[in-house]
Amino acid sequence: MNNNTQTTRLYHSMLSPFCRKVRLVLAEKKIEVELVEEKYWENPPDLKRRNPAGKLPVLRHRGNMLAESQAIIEYLDEAVPEPSLMPRQPLERHEVRRLCAWFDDKFNAEITQPILTERVWKKIMRSGYPDSRAVKDGLRAIKEHIDYLTTLLEERRWLAGNSLSLADFTAAAHFSCLDYISDVDWDRSETLRDWYATIKSRPAFRGVLADQLPGIHPAPHYAELDFG
Repeated sequence: MNNNTQTTRLYHSMLSPFCRKVRLVLAEKKIEVELVEEKYWENPPDLKRRNPAGKLPVLRHRGNMLAESQAIIEYLDEAVPEPSLMPRQPLERHEVRRLCAWFDDKFNAEITQPILTERVWKKIMRSGYPDSRAVKDGLRAIKEHIDYLTTLLEERRWLAGNSLSLADFTAAAHFSCLDYISDVDWDRSETLRDWYATIKSRPAFRGVLADQLPGIHPAPHYAELDFG
């Protein structure tokens, strides 16, 4: 039985882009949430009970357990309509979903996942030494993504169009994880840097910018709204 009085709770990992996108949307919607850090690599017994796939994030909202980051943020946009983060027109909604998939699939596979694995998670999990070649490949790949996103932003106010959308928060979640360890060359694109500075300045970003991963300190500019 659903219980709408239950606390909204997010089971998450601090430097996961998938968890961060949900945190950002929750904050933008002004939904108070209790954050529960999960060491997912230790296979906590309750994780598969909450999500049979054994993945984070998992959100408890209005008595329901919700899984998969994209499904969660689209649910939140429908369950809490204001402010709306999806456009009304089908073609525009498609563009938002396309860019969310771009980051969660292509960008994550080529950049976020390999760089974070080598520079962060191997240290935390004590699973070996970083593979510098994988990091270099990720840093090389990000250049093409930056150039592509710059072309989009030269034609639009926001990534998917002229309104702030779920695509912007998905992209910002990935960039913020990489920016935590100073692995984004912001000098490559003033246009993209300005976009990130704008979304980074929103109140919804305050929680993410306050993150401190034990044993891994953020880059000096990480929480600065003007990049220092």
